[in-house]
Amino acid sequence: MDNSLNSDESYDLGYQPSPSSMDQSVAETSTMSSDSFLYRRTNSDVSAFSGSVGDSSYSGEASPSCWPNVKSNLSNQTVLSRLGMKKHMNLTDDKLEDLEAVDLELELMKERFAKLLLGEDMSGSGKGVCTAVTISNSITNLYATIFGANLRLEPLNPEKKAMWRREMDCLLSVCDYIVDLTPVSQTLPNGTSVEMMTSRPRSDIYINLPALKKLDAMLIEVLDSFQQTEFWYAEQGSISSKSTTSASASGSFRRISVQRNEEKWWVPVPCVPPGGLSEKSRKHLRHKRDSSNQIHKAAMAINSSILSEMEIPESYMAGLPKSGKACLGDSIYRYTCTSEKFSPEYLLDCLNIASEHEALELADRVESSMYTWRRKACMSNSKSSWVMVKDLMSETDKNDKNHVLAERAESLLFSLKQRYPELSQTSLDTCKIQYNKDVGQAVLESYSRVLESFAYNIVAWIEDVIHVDRSMRNHDQ
Repeated sequence: MDNSLNSDESYDLGYQPSPSSMDQSVAETSTMSSDSFLYRRTNSDVSAFSGSVGDSSYSGEASPSCWPNVKSNLSNQTVLSRLGMKKHMNLTDDKLEDLEAVDLELELMKERFAKLLLGEDMSGSGKGVCTAVTISNSITNLYATIFGANLRLEPLNPEKKAMWRREMDCLLSVCDYIVDLTPVSQTLPNGTSVEMMTSRPRSDIYINLPALKKLDAMLIEVLDSFQQTEFWYAEQGSISSKSTTSASASGSFRRISVQRNEEKWWVPVPCVPPGGLSEKSRKHLRHKRDSSNQIHKAAMAINSSILSEMEIPESYMAGLPKSGKACLGDSIYRYTCTSEKFSPEYLLDCLNIASEHEALELADRVESSMYTWRRKACMSNSKSSWVMVKDLMSETDKNDKNHVLAERAESLLFSLKQRYPELSQTSLDTCKIQYNKDVGQAVLESYSRVLESFAYNIVAWIEDVIHVDRSMRNHDQ
């Protein structure tokens, strides 16, 4: 070790060692402890994240012209081991822990990268899904990992928050390379006018991705605002049954705390002190509920716009029924067809939908009938693909019966989704996501979908606390 220190001092003085002394230093380096050898990386381990090391780095002989670089090459080999770092860089225990954390993050990133390349097919046989579906599943699974067990109004765990931001930044980074090439005229110094292709972010990503990142940060801030609260949570408990109200009266399928505790016993129940919350706390809850509700609407609007831009798979169009009447049923079809002033809200009131399953089933039927009528309106063309249908809709007679029925079905579907915003994805939406191959649309759709779910859950949690507070104050009166 003393010899190596003297050698370092000699380099500082500009002295170049002889080949024999260099061979000796190489031999000393090769006789390091076995621990250093066990933690040594290979070139393939680091090639994905740093520049590759040349073959000369592993050469057993050193030419005189390369002597000044031998020290740096040997240092590079030593740096690739944790023990070598500790000896030559004098790292503290805290820095070593940070280094190990970085290594763990790199291993996780390599795992994510491998799954993206393999299309979630670990056999490597090429039977995996496309990149768009893989990224969509990755964002959905990450959201379930971070927020799946979070069932309370409280700040997110710092480790989970850092993991969410780190891995989302990694998954969203693909959007930085999705661009549109546009020609731009440019005049050269000699007066010649030429056109050059310049790249810019794709319009849908340029508009929606920054908005989604802002909504994401706002939702995290909403949770962070509940650090010191007057309410708390109990793993088991119940609220007075007098406060129970029917779900259908409010037009929502969300169960109140008592019913949710019976159906999902693992969900914690909010509790408030005797007399209820203070006016300041109630005002804070209402403010955060309104803010989260606006975020939910914004995320839902972005998600709906992205889904509407996705191409409808040929398999869905081929599976449509021949008659729209068979999809809707006689009663709904009769009102849709005969009413001069069609009111989707009145029709929904008459249907008396009692469960989310019934609402989702109706949405699927209405959506199928809508595209069936649109395809009939364009039957003059032999092709029935969605691209052709969309192109021909602008040329269709607005007074055509099929066109009118399709427009009414679309308005009914829109009102249904507005009345029940927590409705699950329809069969068409699921089919679009499954067969989508546009990576940019996959990122925007999955990101907006998880933020929509996140915002909806926050609103539900706040309303649960407000409901318990109202029940407590009514009970005291």
